[in-house]
Amino acid sequence: MISRIVFCFALLSTSTWLISYAQDRPNILFAISDDQSFFHTSYEGSKFVKTPAFDRVAREGVYFSNAYAGSPGCAPSRSAIITGRHHWQNEQAGQHASAWLQKYVPFVDLLEKNGYATGRTGKGVGPFQYARAEEDSLWRKIDAAGVAHSNLKYEEQNDDRFATGINTTNYFGNFRYFVENIKKDRPFFFWYGGYEPHRSYEKGSWKNMSKKLEEVEVPEFLPDNDEIRGDLLDYAVEIEWFDLHLQRMLEYLDEIGELENTIVIVTADNGMPFPRAKANSYEYGVHVPFAVRFPKEFPGNRVVEDLIGFIDLAPTILEVTNTSTKGMLPITGKSILELLRSKASGVLSKTNRTAYSGRERHSSSRYLNWGYPQRSVRKGDFLLIWNMKPERWPAGAPQKYAENDSLQLLPLYGLDKNNTYINGSAYTDIDDSPTKTFLIENHEDDAILPYFDLAVDKRPQYELYNVQQDPSCLKNLSGIASFSNIEEAMKSELLSELKQSKDPRIIGPDPEVFDSYKRYSPIRKFPKPGSVN
Repeated sequence: MISRIVFCFALLSTSTWLISYAQDRPNILFAISDDQSFFHTSYEGSKFVKTPAFDRVAREGVYFSNAYAGSPGCAPSRSAIITGRHHWQNEQAGQHASAWLQKYVPFVDLLEKNGYATGRTGKGVGPFQYARAEEDSLWRKIDAAGVAHSNLKYEEQNDDRFATGINTTNYFGNFRYFVENIKKDRPFFFWYGGYEPHRSYEKGSWKNMSKKLEEVEVPEFLPDNDEIRGDLLDYAVEIEWFDLHLQRMLEYLDEIGELENTIVIVTADNGMPFPRAKANSYEYGVHVPFAVRFPKEFPGNRVVEDLIGFIDLAPTILEVTNTSTKGMLPITGKSILELLRSKASGVLSKTNRTAYSGRERHSSSRYLNWGYPQRSVRKGDFLLIWNMKPERWPAGAPQKYAENDSLQLLPLYGLDKNNTYINGSAYTDIDDSPTKTFLIENHEDDAILPYFDLAVDKRPQYELYNVQQDPSCLKNLSGIASFSNIEEAMKSELLSELKQSKDPRIIGPDPEVFDSYKRYSPIRKFPKPGSVN
């Protein structure tokens, strides 16, 4: 009898401890927008973007002023986040619109094994092709960001979206469903992946949002006129929709008493969908907003200037949740938990941290579906970009074949006989947009030609920029004698990292392997380089 009582008491104590342990471990809300540059939050000082939810996280938490995406494109960048590895280390699972192999286990799986309730809403880790049937036996079956437990959408009777270009997914509704129906007594990890501000936009949506053209700050690599300003304001409208749902999530967590036990991480996968930004390793392509709130452990009201990269997120999340890395392939990134737990601002690391980025194929934009391989390193004030195939068009080829007639070559630059741009017909690594159309249709104007060239012209093998002085990356310092020591040191650092991480472009038996991976999104046909004048 006594032994039974002791056993029951021990069982009760263990159950009580498990419940207490689950309650003590932090929840994690990971919010990631789709195509938003570092410069475009009101916390950072943007006058035409209002982001009260991001601002709250940054103000009450830790704001990282030098956070770099793993790539200027969504799929490889998200691959780096979820695996803690450079995208070039992940084979197909690091390349846009290719297959996700099972062996690239995301940290989300390990959190779930460690007792976390996991879920997501909106855009997960993609675009990737996940397993469709038994013949895809080597592929992962579910999105690497986890399971979408609900699919609540906006309908006509409850549609409060700002514009028709905004996705119909009710992010907050899906999050609330997850907390109320899936979480139960477990800590949670939830991936909030906004589809915004990815294109396309409702043109002129800014007019219904009390926005003004004169408030816009136009990057130096774009012409400053009302067409471009309006396009930037439509972009801002979609950022604000993403932020609104984050705000609703924060308020809901506060209401149910979970906010103070939730680590809130907010960022973007890559830069804004404009020429010379997204799909480019310049500042506006890879420098992204990043803030973390968890006052009980991470002292707030701080700005940390240390460089961090997306490969650092997986080891940080695993460490803070006391989750083993067992089951994942070796992680390349380094935890930033020490930076989060510090009480100081500024540069905190004893060693000068470095951030890396890169890209291969983005859209289908060149002959035989070739990509535009780049590798980049940011250290100190400088950004070095290595364009590995400078003979290729960085924004895609200027001419393609018709979709429905593989023998019909569309006009150069996609301009018809009326000088009107044909959507999807040239430079397809740049998302079609009013800004892209304006540059192409007006490229013969002497005032516009320099901007057109910046967006689409071929580039030198190396580019070096002082991004503190030149955030628009317009003055290439590569080859200038007074910067030769900096350039050589950064080249050496980048090459060392690529060798250490076994980048196939550098040490692989097949340096062109990235161009061989099958693409599961639509393929365009382009003329062979040099075959058309």
